[in-house]
Amino acid sequence: MAFSDNFFKKVEKKTNVDKKTILHLAERIQKSNMEDETVLKDVIHDIAKMTGREVSKEQEEKIISTVKSGKVPENLDKYLQ
Repeated sequence: MAFSDNFFKKVEKKTNVDKKTILHLAERIQKSNMEDETVLKDVIHDIAKMTGREVSKEQEEKIISTVKSGKVPENLDKYLQ
């Protein structure tokens, strides 16, 4: 899935995470086993740290469940309005 520069600008505006960091994270995720709960937790914690946000245990478990069940939305751009 290719993202436009506009998508990256929206993400950066909402999270203060630049395009280079996002692309590095995406590359890391692509090379990781996203079925591994430990890997997922590490990624969640890294993203939370990058964005300066806290993730509760309940949120973490919901994210892990969503990723492992393959229910991650295809069109993420609509969530950045």
